[in-house]
Amino acid sequence: MGARHEVRRDRTPRPTIAPWLVAAAFAATMLGTTLPTPLYVLYQRQLGLSTLALTVVFAAYGAGVLLALLLFGRASDAIGYRRTLLPGLACAAASSVAFLLADSFEVLIAARLLSGLSAGVFTGTATAAIVALAQDRERAVLVATAANMGGLGAGPVVAGLLAQYAHHPLQLTYVVHLVLLTTVTCGIWAIPGPREPVRESGFHWGARLSVPRGARLVFARSAAAVFAGFAMLGLFTAVVPLFLAQLLQLPSPAAAGLVVGALFGASTFGQVIAPLLGSRATQAAGAMLTLGALTLALAVASTDLTPLLLAVPLAGTGQGITFRASISLLQDAAPAHQRSEITSCLFVVAYVAISAPILGEGLAAQVVGLQPAGIGFSLAVAGVAASATRSLARIPPTRAAPECSP
Repeated sequence: MGARHEVRRDRTPRPTIAPWLVAAAFAATMLGTTLPTPLYVLYQRQLGLSTLALTVVFAAYGAGVLLALLLFGRASDAIGYRRTLLPGLACAAASSVAFLLADSFEVLIAARLLSGLSAGVFTGTATAAIVALAQDRERAVLVATAANMGGLGAGPVVAGLLAQYAHHPLQLTYVVHLVLLTTVTCGIWAIPGPREPVRESGFHWGARLSVPRGARLVFARSAAAVFAGFAMLGLFTAVVPLFLAQLLQLPSPAAAGLVVGALFGASTFGQVIAPLLGSRATQAAGAMLTLGALTLALAVASTDLTPLLLAVPLAGTGQGITFRASISLLQDAAPAHQRSEITSCLFVVAYVAISAPILGEGLAAQVVGLQPAGIGFSLAVAGVAASATRSLARIPPTRAAPECSP
């Protein structure tokens, strides 16, 4: 019996390893959600899709995330982290298989829905798991943020480079991802599961979506600012590859991947520096996000690459600061027992923002063309960002809150 217990102990990850295993799975899952970004132009050419069809495919991701948040937002409370993360990895793998076999618009929609489901399951659960399993809470928050945003940023870069320099990119990209998912799944499987559910009353479907009365004004202002920031993220990830290919005559998957990857890198930087800016965070974020949107409009209007490259760090950093500041203000305003609920509400706004306006962009591009639609959308985001962040700046922050990445 003693020898048997010794063998089992050797196969079980130490407590210090478990957070890193979750972080690796988190990064691999989020990487898969942005892999298709530089490949959309290839799908458009291969399947004969319109710009509107591509934006619908992109928006399907947000629908999948919302569905996961609404149905499984509290699953880990009842069944534990491992039993929640493993189905999330299964959705990520199913998404890559669907992309690997994609031969129609409908299959692409299904692939993006599955990708959104995987992200919706992982975003909250993996962050909570890393913090719970780690010994240093502040370090754990940074690890979770790095895994989330690092995966999001790495996805388009990896796919773009494979599409540019390797054969059969629409297949090889997802084979690589499936190998990566298999590896991290072994790590999650090795993490000891909970002896019993956290909630004694059993599993509860869905996330509670409510905002306490005393926090509604703060929520409204925060939600408007977050909406502008995530709409900008959606514009970049869905439309910029088309902009490069159709307006700049630069059909380079590697270039599209690097641009979008840099945007997520700038967002990470913004989240990290937000606490250092103190009361100036929202003003700085508003200026950067507004200027980034205006610069993007200039790039689309002039069909020039230089303004686009300037817009990336401005918009990305502004979005990151805005999101971190909004989370912090909401955490201050909400009662302790309702902070998770109000944060879930903000995530719903974020993923509506990353999807719904892009459908409008696709419809406008279908009617008036990509260039006028891109200019109009960018100017609209600039206006919303300027107004929302100015309103948000009127709320005095009282303390820093944990990071919470998209």
